Amino acid sequence: MRIPILKLYDCLLVSIQWELDDQTALQFQEDLLHKIHETSANGVVIDLTSIDFIDSFIAKVLGDVISMSKLMGAKVVITGIQPAVAITLIELGIGLEDVLTALDLEKGLEKLQQELGD
Repeated sequence: MRIPILKLYDCLLVSIQWELDDQTALQFQEDLLHKIHETSANGVVIDLTSIDFIDSFIAKVLGDVISMSKLMGAKVVITGIQPAVAITLIELGIGLEDVLTALDLEKGLEKLQQELGD
């Protein structure tokens, strides 16, 4: 099952609605990078509100997706991080120091638009 990636102006919106397995996470990584390239998106909002738990592999893939998106010139905002997910990311040493975060999708879009100067 593929995660939908929606284009809104010069940004991409991703709302992950179910717990990810390894194959879906890797497919998402590939799909998002292709979509950034295809659309020349300047920003990406990844909403994790529905995710209550992530394992070490999914956490690594998420960190990689963020880094790869930035390398391709897209600013990334992560929204809706649940407490257990935040704890897992930090415990695994997946630093999101330079990543913008917001409590929900609406605030994440606002923050991304501010960063992009729109």
